[in-house]
Amino acid sequence: MSARTPHARPAEPVPVVLAGARGHGHWHLNNLRRLADAGRVTLAGVCELKPLDDSELQGFTGVAQCADFGDLLDRTGARVAIICTPIPTHTDLALTAAARGVHLLLEKPPAPSYAEYERMAAGVAEAGTACQVGFQSLGSHAVSHVRDLVRDGLIGEPLGIGAAGAWARGEAYFRRAPWAGRRRLPGGRGGSVDVVDGVLTNPLAHAVATGLALDGATGADDLADIRPELFRANDIEADDTSYLGLTTRTGSRVTVAATLCAERADEPYVIVHGSRGRITFWYKQDRVLVQRAGHGPEETVHGRTDLLENLLDHLTDPAGATELLVTPASTGAFMRVVEAIRLAPEPVALPDEAWSARPVDGGDGGVRRVVHGIDGLVAASADSLTGYTELGASWARTGQEAAT
Repeated sequence: MSARTPHARPAEPVPVVLAGARGHGHWHLNNLRRLADAGRVTLAGVCELKPLDDSELQGFTGVAQCADFGDLLDRTGARVAIICTPIPTHTDLALTAAARGVHLLLEKPPAPSYAEYERMAAGVAEAGTACQVGFQSLGSHAVSHVRDLVRDGLIGEPLGIGAAGAWARGEAYFRRAPWAGRRRLPGGRGGSVDVVDGVLTNPLAHAVATGLALDGATGADDLADIRPELFRANDIEADDTSYLGLTTRTGSRVTVAATLCAERADEPYVIVHGSRGRITFWYKQDRVLVQRAGHGPEETVHGRTDLLENLLDHLTDPAGATELLVTPASTGAFMRVVEAIRLAPEPVALPDEAWSARPVDGGDGGVRRVVHGIDGLVAASADSLTGYTELGASWARTGQEAAT
């Protein structure tokens, strides 16, 4: 486990409400348990449609439960809220908390569209509340380490950044919730509500955000060109195998190749290419490998600052010197990517011969779809900063012809 950043403990634990305690919310519940044991927080309330049972709340006492988020905040007097609910609910719940002066840890993606992101960010700023966006990889101390190495010229002139994410998810993953694998849901008056739950915007969104952070292109105006190529092997609306080509305002290049249909799941990573070497960053492991001309490989493992702890430090630092690591403003470029994917043509369904069905690892009886050769394509994309079409994937060429 990564080391944690030391902090000054406040006199009293900070009351926290968790909205969405199942699924990924279970990770937040465990993190709250750790911080409660350290005396930093108390879990004041949980907002779930179905209340948690005693086993799920093991280690916590006196936890209020209510399906009405605003009512729960009022009843508990919470100072911080963690929002880990379906993507389309993020903006309204964030504004509900901000209106009550409650500070936020808001899961990624912060919103399903750029307009909703702007509405959320404006409301939080007007209320004067702190908001941390849940890109945990950006709490890694390796991010600043890699940027320092590049700035100091260790690998020569920067040539571009390529990210790779090859994960395996069973068909059941896309049935875990009504919004899973959807681009939109039916809304009121015959309209629709944006979801945009694709591989680049949700499960492997960290690959996108980390690549942008290493380049320094995190603001809303930092991208000059965004080119997503969206495909799907699964019977879903959204994309599960995609490529993203980005050009920043300064002319640098960032690419991301990602899939949920890997032959063999692997750790996602980001490569910074230079004229005299490269730096590979496995962002879930906080691990960095430097390879450069005339030197042997150098590997380091770095600490990580937990984003909730950083938010707590920000709120309790009497000197006001602790800055938030992932503000809404620092996710502006990521949200431009989300918007480009939202507005892109529907993901192209891969032909039957491009994939096959295999049992889910672990033998639970489930099935997952595997795109033939995708692991090599994802790795080659990060190595060459090119997409599936340029790498010769026939299904990508067919898909691009269909999209045009």
